[in-house]
Amino acid sequence: MVYEDETLLAFRDIHPQAPIHALIIPKAHVARVMDVASADLPLGGAALRAAQQLAAKFSVVEKGFRLVVNNGSDAGQAVDHLHYHFLAGRRLGWPPG
Repeated sequence: MVYEDETLLAFRDIHPQAPIHALIIPKAHVARVMDVASADLPLGGAALRAAQQLAAKFSVVEKGFRLVVNNGSDAGQAVDHLHYHFLAGRRLGWPPG
């Protein structure tokens, strides 16, 4: 585990796509973006705050990072639990995918 607060936790991805690749996940179950209810909206802000903390922890505040959330199988969502990919540590190309 590389980050934890009252609503989220983050850990390194077991199939990293960048030198730094962590998953930020809510502790409460939400399957995907389309299942986020009004009561879940604070999770988005909490995920951004977690990304800020990870950027500082991994010393990528200045160089940058990418935060990705996939919704549905065509977008690449392989796990039915909302999660954000924190990617950093190399130049990331555009467009993704």
